[in-house]
This record gives sequence, C-alpha cells and structure tokens, in this order.
Amino acid sequence: MNILHVLNGDSTAHSFRDTGLEGDVLVWREIFSQGPLSEDIDSGDFWEARSKWICETFGEKAAEYSKTVVNPLEKLKEPYDEVNLWFEFDLHCQANLLGVLALLTQNTDLSPPDVYLICPGDFPGKTNFRGMGELNGEELVSLYDSIRVQLGEPDFSVAAEAWKQYVRSDTGALEKWINENNFWGALQLLKPALEAHLRRLVVNADGLNGVEQRLLDIYRNGATTRLAIYQQFWDTDKIYGMGDLELDLYLERLKEQELINL
Repeated sequence: MNILHVLNGDSTAHSFRDTGLEGDVLVWREIFSQGPLSEDIDSGDFWEARSKWICETFGEKAAEYSKTVVNPLEKLKEPYDEVNLWFEFDLHCQANLLGVLALLTQNTDLSPPDVYLICPGDFPGKTNFRGMGELNGEELVSLYDSIRVQLGEPDFSVAAEAWKQYVRSDTGALEKWINENNFWGALQLLKPALEAHLRRLVVNADGLNGVEQRLLDIYRNGATTRLAIYQQFWDTDKIYGMGDLELDLYLERLKEQELINL
C-alpha cells in the first residue's frame, strides 16, 4: 500500500522519524493563518500571491519558497492509497488543514485515497499541550493508534464550506455560518479555531482586532519585552498557534501606532 503522511511542520517531522510508521512524508510549511488567500488554491495566481507575501514579509527568496513549500505539494497529486493528515487544534493548523483538504479535493481523480486525520487537542500528562512538536516518536504512534479517524464525504463538504468562508474573511457571513452549522463531523476542533479567527476579524472602537488588543493588554500589564509578551500570549491564547514571527506582525502594527515601545 502506498501511504503518505502530511506533517504540520518540521518540528513534528523531526520526531516522526522515530515512529517507524510506513509511508512517505510531506512536510507542510505554509502559514495560511496569515497573508492573502483565495478560494482557488490550485491556481498559479494563488501561489504567486503567497510567494510574494511570504518573501516581502519574512525576507524569503522566491526560489527557496518554491523549493521548500510549493514543490513538495506535488506529492498530493501522486496515486497514494492512503493519506494521513497530522494537524493540531489551533487556528494555524486548522487553516492549513483546510488548505490541504482543498488541494486533495482538486487534485484527486476517480480513485481518491483514503484520508485519515490525526488531530489532538491535548495529550495525557502534558498540562499545557501546544502541539505535536513536543512529542517523541512513541507518543506520536500512540496518537496514531488512538485518535486517527477516517474522513468521509460529509467531512470534506464541511471543510470546503469552511475554506470558502475562511478565505473571504467576511465577519458577518463567517459568524452566521459558524452559528448555524450543526455538523462538524470529524472536524470537531475546527469550530473553536474559526471562532478565534472571527475574534481576529472584529475591530473594536480603538481600531484594534482581538489579537492586537490582547497583546496590548499583556504589554500594559507589565510584559515589556518581546519574549515576555510571547510567553504570556502562548500561555493564554494557544488557540491561535502563532509563532514569534507571526506575533511580530501584530506587534509591529502596535508599534507603528505608538501604542507600545519595544
């Protein structure tokens, strides 16, 4: 059987080598929780826009982006019998998961692979579990054995609608869909992630979205270094799954408004 494992980043990939699980590996390195998106994920325009934004925002080179991010995605077009998706509960991972599912939907032929999801919201013995990068090979295998679930057509339908709503970033439409959708299937952790995204879309009377206001509150409560702000945000708002580079995007906006001084 031809098996593909799609992993949610290099930190998980490092431990995955010790699992002994059969199959090829694709490391997902995009961050669909930030930057421009459009519904047609399989178009050249989509990836050109992503490349331009990533390169301008993080100082990457277009050739390196193609090599490390885009080119590996060709594996999703190969005739695998089984695809295992390793993604977590937070918005960062759930947005990427929606992208992967959209690509699988557009790339598969009349004989699509069996698709399984391994998506932990917590892990026994880890009180502040933030992701599978914290786990060793044996612990990853325990997730594979205990929580792996096969995705069916209803799950793909939910994911397709969620992807459409997510990329549109229409606050009213997204809130309405979240509140009215009564079926989440195997994607039970998608709803709280989208609710977090909704808080990020809503702008308050001071012109700040939910993440910016939270970071400002942390700063005003005495965390006046980037590291201290990162740590407090990660402790209380891990639902976003943001790393320091992503948080810096929001901190820079606050600096430009002269609301913080770092």
